Amino acid sequence: MSTTVDSGLTVAWDITVDDAPVALSARGDLVAVAGAEGTVRVLDAAMGAEMGALELPSGALSVELAPDAGHLAATGPMGYALWRRKDGRTTVRESGAWSAAAAWADPVGVPPAERSRGWGRVAVASGRRTLVLDADGEELWRTDPAASTVTDLAWMRQGRRLAVAAYGAVHGHERHTPKPVVTYPYVGSHLALAVAPTGKWICSGNQDASIHIWRTRDGSELTMSGYPEKVSRLAFDDTGFWLAADGAPDVTVWDFSGKGPAGTAPRSLRCHETVTALAWRPGNGGHLASGGADGTVALWYATAGRPQQRLSPARELTGDGAGVAALAWAGPHLLIAAYRDGRVRAYGVPSRTAL
Repeated sequence: MSTTVDSGLTVAWDITVDDAPVALSARGDLVAVAGAEGTVRVLDAAMGAEMGALELPSGALSVELAPDAGHLAATGPMGYALWRRKDGRTTVRESGAWSAAAAWADPVGVPPAERSRGWGRVAVASGRRTLVLDADGEELWRTDPAASTVTDLAWMRQGRRLAVAAYGAVHGHERHTPKPVVTYPYVGSHLALAVAPTGKWICSGNQDASIHIWRTRDGSELTMSGYPEKVSRLAFDDTGFWLAADGAPDVTVWDFSGKGPAGTAPRSLRCHETVTALAWRPGNGGHLASGGADGTVALWYATAGRPQQRLSPARELTGDGAGVAALAWAGPHLLIAAYRDGRVRAYGVPSRTAL
């Protein structure tokens, strides 16, 4: 039974897990919750009931459900694991290599005959290499070693190109080419990677408190510096026109429409002292959810107003001191929040035209 909280939102379900959450993923009718000690739970998005589980012995860093919600990849400090929905089959690979992230290729660009056979590919960071696997874990190919540990990765061009971030550069690989076909250099440590759904922009959040941007058409570059803290969270909305970032008490939202953000100022969203999570609502409404170290969750009309204008939340869920570990949308009307004390809560959100 749902209840109403002080923001006017409803709580669809509320559970507590025994492994402090560090990451979330939501696809279709499933939500995956990764715990710091390595427990990954797969939940029914509508009710919160557990549908499956797996263990990464060395702990978890990230979790990612496939676009069809039929498979899951989890990564950790010593390897990675794959889970298959239809039979619960779990494959754990303790490679001994730091696996920071995994990314599933969206099969939109794959021929219909391949899609009908349950096609799927997942890229997994594994130390200085990236492994590309089929949905059942068989290795298809791997990249040559990068200069340092791979920190993030993302598919581009509907799964036809893979962007891989490591110290000093972002490398682009065609879907069957271990050697990069394009390199975007930047002297620094990349912490987060975001690729516009249009394929027009690649952005990295960096240890040196900056966002670096490449325009893929011609490789031209732009750096947005001056953040007070490292930038470790970046997210494009579904249109590819808006980029949200942490790195400051305010969430900054940059406009990438037209010629991009060069010479412009961002919108600033003020609610948290420290931003710990960002998640755009599916669709093109410009709605963003953010979470803070104090447990506050805020919902924003993030693209409203003008550059340099500081916006206030459309809705705010005050916290009780347990920080927000991660946020994910299970469709446009259900926001999942994982808190560091083990709570996982689903909030019902009004229609896209309203918050």
